[in-house]
Amino acid sequence: MTEQQITPLTSSEIERYARHIILGEVGGPGQQKLKRARVLVVGAGGLGAPVLQYLAASGVGTLGIVDDDRVSLSNLQRQIIHSTALVGSPKVESAARAIAAINPHVTVEVHELRIAPDNVADLVSRYHIVVDGSDNFDTRYMLADTCLEQKRPLVSAALGRFDGSVTTLMPYAANAAGEPNPSYRDLFPNPPPPGLLPACAEAGVLGVLPGVIGTLQATEVIKLITGIGEPLIGRLLLYDALTSRFETIKYKARKA
Repeated sequence: MTEQQITPLTSSEIERYARHIILGEVGGPGQQKLKRARVLVVGAGGLGAPVLQYLAASGVGTLGIVDDDRVSLSNLQRQIIHSTALVGSPKVESAARAIAAINPHVTVEVHELRIAPDNVADLVSRYHIVVDGSDNFDTRYMLADTCLEQKRPLVSAALGRFDGSVTTLMPYAANAAGEPNPSYRDLFPNPPPPGLLPACAEAGVLGVLPGVIGTLQATEVIKLITGIGEPLIGRLLLYDALTSRFETIKYKARKA
């Protein structure tokens, strides 16, 4: 993150974030970092909903939302940032209204569009961290490649019917041993053939599952911003809701 001028926390912000501030690992300096952070969330659906809600509540100063879809009734089983009253509204507008109700200190930048080759670089360059809450492989690979080029951390996740996964990508940097961090293509070299994996509308998804995985994504973002803990770099965290089991798979950069 680039350094910006520090704006003191107001008395209202100090009260709002009191439980963060008393954490020695976060404290006032960490809350200031959250306030200065700019995070782009791609997708205001199942994953984007908890990501946006928790990052807003945590005090991330600017949230960008990318989505070209509108709220439908079938979304509401899992996309809890939206409400019945706003069915038919653009998802970016619905999400922005929900964020304003959660935390008026957060600036929301809406991008009612679909990520494409002609806009992805400009969008990514405006933010410090990118969160992938998309539901298609074209967007996932496009974001991963662009974040590598733009040197932006990417928190990526995916959902199945009863399972999900999360990883954090910083392939432009090296680990403590001086080895290059792995990229998305080191983990998944090529997208699967079209039609191999059914879409959510065809396969279904457990309604609470995106809440678990999206909350893990939000946690990764907060760790990256504040510099606490160990992000999921080079590690793919897997969650199986039916067995209540977490597993971690390590992966490395492929040798040229």
